Amino acid sequence: MLINSLRRTLLLLYAAVIIIPLYIVLVSAFKTPGTFFAKPLSWPSPFTVENFTTMFQSQPMWRYFANSAGVTLGTVLLELLLGSMIAYAIARLGGKLGKGLFLLYLAGLIVPSQVNMLPIYALVHRLGWTDEHGGLILVTAALLLPLTVFLLTGFMGLLSKEILEAASIDGAGEWTLYTRFALPLSAPSLAAAAAFLFVMVWNDLLLPMLLLNGKSKLTLPLAMLQFRGEYVTDYPMLLTGVVVTSLPMALLFIFLQRFFVAGMTAGSLKG
Repeated sequence: MLINSLRRTLLLLYAAVIIIPLYIVLVSAFKTPGTFFAKPLSWPSPFTVENFTTMFQSQPMWRYFANSAGVTLGTVLLELLLGSMIAYAIARLGGKLGKGLFLLYLAGLIVPSQVNMLPIYALVHRLGWTDEHGGLILVTAALLLPLTVFLLTGFMGLLSKEILEAASIDGAGEWTLYTRFALPLSAPSLAAAAAFLFVMVWNDLLLPMLLLNGKSKLTLPLAMLQFRGEYVTDYPMLLTGVVVTSLPMALLFIFLQRFFVAGMTAGSLKG
């Protein structure tokens, strides 16, 4: 009984830690600056959408949306292509060679991406890819590739070997097996990986901050920093930007949450 009560208390505290900041961000977006500073925890009174209209009139928000969407879609598509090919190869190789290759990619998850920032910037600068969305897509895809391989290898390992061997006996090559059998059968796993990657790339701030400089190239999270000044920060506008930036990912999670669960369980079962 005591343990159950303690568990409920801890869960309630954890829920409060998550819900209270979300509540403050959401209600602050519909407050005037005066109400925000006078009553930060109160319900918006008066309820206004002036922060949203001011933001879209003063900033090229649609361009920032397009930049984020382009970088996210490009990175996710590249990730799914490369990750599925590597995961298929690992599953087909099997044995010590397959496990060794899988562990090699798994080791990439151990190294924090922040450790590689200086070498990454030096390489991108030397290649002339700074302030280019293409360079940002390639770097982000390279850093996320170990995670994608980890997610997809578990699914690829569950493919029916009998089907692949029967098709191979009929003369199908590896490319045909990959495109005609492995990819269609792995559609749920690809959707799960895409859902994870969409959220991670859309919300990423560090790499765009490192590689993008021009205002016309900013992604949404990076554009939100414009509301943070050296001496004064426009908190109502900044929190409005957080709501606007989070809205697409919130909708994505609501419609694709079953793929999130499938990805987490499958990745933990086999790899």
